[in-house]
Amino acid sequence: MATAYEVTLEKIIQAFDLKVLALPKPPDEIFIRSSDVNRPGLQLAGFFEVFDERRTQVLGESEIVFMNRYTEEEAKIRYLEFFKANPPAVILAKGLEAPQSMVDAAKQTGIPLLTTTENTSTFISSLILFLNTELAPRLTRHGVLMEVYGEGMLIMGDSGVGKSETAVELIKRGHRLVADDAVELRKITAQRISGTSPDNIRHFLELRGIGIINARRIFGMGAIKSSVDVDLIVNLELWDDNKVYDRMGMEDHYTDILGVQVPSITIPVKPGRNIAVILEVAAMNYREKKLGYNAAHELLQRLGMMDIDTNWDTF
Repeated sequence: MATAYEVTLEKIIQAFDLKVLALPKPPDEIFIRSSDVNRPGLQLAGFFEVFDERRTQVLGESEIVFMNRYTEEEAKIRYLEFFKANPPAVILAKGLEAPQSMVDAAKQTGIPLLTTTENTSTFISSLILFLNTELAPRLTRHGVLMEVYGEGMLIMGDSGVGKSETAVELIKRGHRLVADDAVELRKITAQRISGTSPDNIRHFLELRGIGIINARRIFGMGAIKSSVDVDLIVNLELWDDNKVYDRMGMEDHYTDILGVQVPSITIPVKPGRNIAVILEVAAMNYREKKLGYNAAHELLQRLGMMDIDTNWDTF
């Protein structure tokens, strides 16, 4: 059974700097559970047959101009009918002044009423993105999440294989840390996984022999990032002489994360291998593959072992 996530109205108010016109109880006790947003034009006209009461309602200039066509008494009745449908919150956009009949209806029914100065369409887009992130399906994986040359790289492997040490070397080389040890992954869209760190361990790294360090304090603000989309998964494993490792890169491999197939590679670790440099090359090679170029394909074509018309599309 899928887990239902929720976000408090307080977090939305803080994120968008909303002004409160009516609030029946503290905003940290009011929860939004749907990432969908609705403009209630039909509902203000009295049509509620397919109304989803879980959606946050956003009113713009069109709705207010429409309601101004009614007499004051008619407007009171329609606003009251709308608020009685029990939406989780109603937000008036574009800095419009809320009619007194709207404010009275909100207070009478105990529905939060807020305003924003943002343009209606811009605000709705931002709110949907915010809600999609906050309410997205999620899981936590053991690993290190870095941004390397602009690509989100999730470094995974058994404990003690050198993930955190590699992260420090990457930070020293100008790349940015997102999360160490526990990586929170969220499915933002059907093809997008975003990663971040739990708040209580954000910016911290564990290094055996040294202990816990704060990457932000030691390396500065340029060494950290709050979140990044996961573009590539790197599995670090101790070198196994009995295992055959990929030396050509002809085949693409993927790891399933919340139903999204994320490109992945396996890097064997042994003394003398500079893993940080290898991961930098992996990030750049991944970017080339995204653009349709595969070095192994070109080599085989030069050797006459692959048809020059072969499709290079990868990832």
